[in-house]
Amino acid sequence: MMVTTMAQSTATALTLLSLIATVAASPRSELNFSGRGAVTAGIFPSRSSFRSPAERRRSFDPIPARPLLGVLRCGASSPGGHLSAGAAKSQIPPSPGSAPPESPVAVAPNPQDWNTATTDDETEFERSHFDGVAEGDRSASYAKRLKSRNSMHIRRKVTHAAFGVSFSLLRRIFGRRGFCTGMGIVTFLTLLIEVFRYRRGFGWMNDVLHWICGGILRKHEMNGKFTGAFYYFLGCTAAAALFPGNAAIFGMMQLALADPSASYFGKKTKHVYWSRIENGLGGLGRNKGILGFLGGALFCIPFNYEMLSVATWPGGVPSIAVRLAASALIGTAGSFADLSVPTPAITMPPRIFGIRMLPFHIDDNFVVPIVSAFGASKVFDHLGMDFKLARFIFI
Repeated sequence: MMVTTMAQSTATALTLLSLIATVAASPRSELNFSGRGAVTAGIFPSRSSFRSPAERRRSFDPIPARPLLGVLRCGASSPGGHLSAGAAKSQIPPSPGSAPPESPVAVAPNPQDWNTATTDDETEFERSHFDGVAEGDRSASYAKRLKSRNSMHIRRKVTHAAFGVSFSLLRRIFGRRGFCTGMGIVTFLTLLIEVFRYRRGFGWMNDVLHWICGGILRKHEMNGKFTGAFYYFLGCTAAAALFPGNAAIFGMMQLALADPSASYFGKKTKHVYWSRIENGLGGLGRNKGILGFLGGALFCIPFNYEMLSVATWPGGVPSIAVRLAASALIGTAGSFADLSVPTPAITMPPRIFGIRMLPFHIDDNFVVPIVSAFGASKVFDHLGMDFKLARFIFI
C-alpha cells in the first residue's frame, strides 16, 4: 500500500511539474492571465493580483490555453482517483497486488486544427482553382450563414421560376437576335465576376453579391464555386441560339418549372428509399429520385398545355389528346434532363496538364433548357405542330 501511495503521489507531482513547465514555456501573449481561463482557474493564481490597477486594465488576447486542456484530457484517472497525465506518465512499475494502470490515449492537440470544423458543404471548398484569395475576402463567412443544397430553399425556387418565365417572355418579344445579344453580354459579364471575385483585390464583389442576392445563394456558391446564375444565363442563351423560337421558349419554361418542382418533390419524398437513385447509371441521376422526376414532369403538363391552347394555329387547333401528349412529352424531357445531372455535380479538376482550370461543373441550369428545347423541337416536328405562341405566352 505504501508503494502504491508513493507511486500515485509521484505521478501527481510530475503532472503538476508538467503543467508548470507548459505555462513557463508558453509565450505571454498566448495565455489567458485574466483569470477567465477555465483550465488555469483553480490551478494557478491570477497574475492580476500582483499588478497595479493600470496593469489590470490592460487587456490581453484571451486565447484559451488549449495545450493545458490537452494535457488534462490525455490521461485517465488512476485507481486511487488521482489524475495521471500522458506527458508525465509515471515510470514506476505497479505493485504486484494492484491492477494495471490504464494506458493514456491522449494525442497532443495540433494548434492548426483548432476551430477548423467543417460541414459537408464546406468540404467542397474549391479555392484551389484560384491563385489566391484576399485576406479581407468575407465569402467564407457568408457561406456559413447560407443554406446548403439539401435545404428546401423555397425562396430560391420561386426566384428560379420567375427568371425562367421572364426570359421566355423576353425571347418571345425581342426575337432570337435581340435576346441572344442581350443575354450574351449578361452572360459574359457574369463570367468575369465569377472569375475575379475570389482573387486578391476583388473581395468587394462578394460583398456586393451577398448584399443583392444573399437570401437565394447557397453555401457552395460562396465557397469557391460559380453561382447557378452563370449557368442559368448560359443555358438560356444557348437554347435561344440553337433552336427555333417555339422550342427555345418551351425549353426555358421547363427550366423555370421542371427544375424547381422536381427538386421540391424529390426532397419531399426522400424518405421513400425505393425511389432513390444512389450511384445512377455511370453517375447519371446520382442521389436523385424517381418520384421527384415524375413530380417535375407532371407539374409542367398544365402549363405546357395552356401555352399550346392559347397559341395561334394556322392549320387548325389540334385535338386535346395531341396537345396533352405534346405537353407531357416536353415536360418529361425537362424533368429527365434535371434527373440526369448528378449530385454533387461533376467538376473540372483544378489543373489539366499543369494548366490551371476554372471551377466549371455540369449544372442542371445549363443542361435543362438545351435538352428540353431539343425535345420540344422533335415533338413538334413529329406531330406536325405549326403554331405561333401568344404575345405573352399565356395570354
